[in-house]
Amino acid sequence: MNYHTRKWVKPEDLNPNHSLFGGRLLQWIDEEAALYAIIQLENTKVVTKFISEINFVSSAKQGDIIEIGIEATHFGSSSVTLRCDVRNKMTHQTIITVEKIVMVNLDAEGTPSPHGKTQIEFVKNRLNSGL
Repeated sequence: MNYHTRKWVKPEDLNPNHSLFGGRLLQWIDEEAALYAIIQLENTKVVTKFISEINFVSSAKQGDIIEIGIEATHFGSSSVTLRCDVRNKMTHQTIITVEKIVMVNLDAEGTPSPHGKTQIEFVKNRLNSGL
């Protein structure tokens, strides 16, 4: 799994227990999943369809640096299924796992549209293939 995004847990991210608010973390995960899907599917019109059970393993505190890892596990005709792990950057302790996030590719009218992808593509390979 590749960890592309890091977040610094700040006071505004905390719940009354002084740990990272779960809703804030889910917001970050949803954004990361959307960005990953947009890059993979080469379309900015991508939406979240489904997020499976969320497993909070440990908490993060103010000042912690966390990193969000996303990997594609399945390509459907108009969707991509992702898995997510969030961990503490310094200790590598798992904070949360999400086994299944389904992102759907949309056309200009906002309806699900086939994307034609069957495997992970890396941007550097796309750029190099055009040379």
